[in-house]
Amino acid sequence: METIQHSCREEGHQQPSLRRSFIIQCRVIGALLLRETITRYGRHNIGVLWLFIEPMLFTLGVAGLWYLGKMHTLSNIPIIAFAITGYSSVLVWRNSANRCSKAIQPNLALMYHRNVKVMDIFISRVLLELVGTTSSLILLTLFFTAIGAMKVPYDIVPILGGWLLLCWFSLAMGFIVGAISERSETFERIWHVLTYLMFPLSGAVYMVHWLPKTAQKVVLWLPMVHGVEMIRHGYFGRVVKTYEEPIYFAMANLFLTLIGLALVRESGRRVQPE
Repeated sequence: METIQHSCREEGHQQPSLRRSFIIQCRVIGALLLRETITRYGRHNIGVLWLFIEPMLFTLGVAGLWYLGKMHTLSNIPIIAFAITGYSSVLVWRNSANRCSKAIQPNLALMYHRNVKVMDIFISRVLLELVGTTSSLILLTLFFTAIGAMKVPYDIVPILGGWLLLCWFSLAMGFIVGAISERSETFERIWHVLTYLMFPLSGAVYMVHWLPKTAQKVVLWLPMVHGVEMIRHGYFGRVVKTYEEPIYFAMANLFLTLIGLALVRESGRRVQPE
């Protein structure tokens, strides 16, 4: 944490400018990111490679099960691409929120440094998950495209848009789950149950077009469904109709982010450095 200490000394007792404050917090987040990487993966075995290999193994396992279960016969959509786009989309927000749960307590000693905020801890953990899941999605797409198990994505723009919105959603959920879990152990346990219940509803295992009209209206209230639909639109093109609403997803993310920031601010006031 030398970077954090150095930033603290540089600031001293003077009020830094907005630009200087931003640079300091970026250094803090970078130091926390490095610390989290070393703490979680260490320098032994394959070390940091687990960052993207772990989500790759999860996604490959689900894709294999779906393929062996003959789910590829239910639609003209390639099951490998369907599984990769679906399960990667779940991992990005579920892992991010789970890593923020109870994240303050293990890092409480770092709160001694005036520049280390609760938000920095959450951001560093979410960023680490985003790097891992994004790398997993890219590598799996390149691999299966190279061996002919997947076609080249139809349009990269909806894929990038949907993935960025899912990353934003992940950050907002990380703030909310991280802040509330510090106040309530009951919420922490309930959240883990909710993630399993939300998995089949999140759009990972179905296309909205396959559902009855009434069910479509219900699932489209879930923000993450729009992200999955955008990504699959980019992968499959006109093979199946999609129902994404990027503006709705962005507005929902903004609303969740504001709630998360308010909760994080309140958590920061409650924190007592060791």
